[in-house]
Amino acid sequence: MIILSYVSAQQRYIQSLPKYLTLCEHNYVRALKLLPNERRIGQERKVQLGHSTFAVKVDDTAKYTTDISIKQEAGNLPSVKPLYLTVRMYHDAKVAEIVHHDFHQRIKPSYAYPNPNMHQKDEKYQLNAFLYDWLVACVENGRAVLNWDVNNGLV
Repeated sequence: MIILSYVSAQQRYIQSLPKYLTLCEHNYVRALKLLPNERRIGQERKVQLGHSTFAVKVDDTAKYTTDISIKQEAGNLPSVKPLYLTVRMYHDAKVAEIVHHDFHQRIKPSYAYPNPNMHQKDEKYQLNAFLYDWLVACVENGRAVLNWDVNNGLV
């Protein structure tokens, strides 16, 4: 009699660091183009993409990093939560990555699967790939929303 046994060995997710860093480098270059001209805390730039308006705001600055928030302000669908991302830009390494999304806690590099929140094993990579796609769309197809100030002679 032959007894077959099934050994369930869950493989741990191992991220490709070169692939991830390349993605973050591309995000950095594109995020720079969307930053406000003055990179002081509180400064923001509005970007219109299709029927949606987004605010790119400088939340924090340090010698080697800048934290920006990307918030959807208009054009969201009633049944879908508006976009909210916190992106950290590392100026010494020239990379940018999402550190928070939808007001959640810090994103782990990888998750066990299944997990209570049903995060994917490579959730962090997927979120940064989404950021890349969003940044490309904004840089190639977006428009800056200009707020004209007629009282100060700008028009």
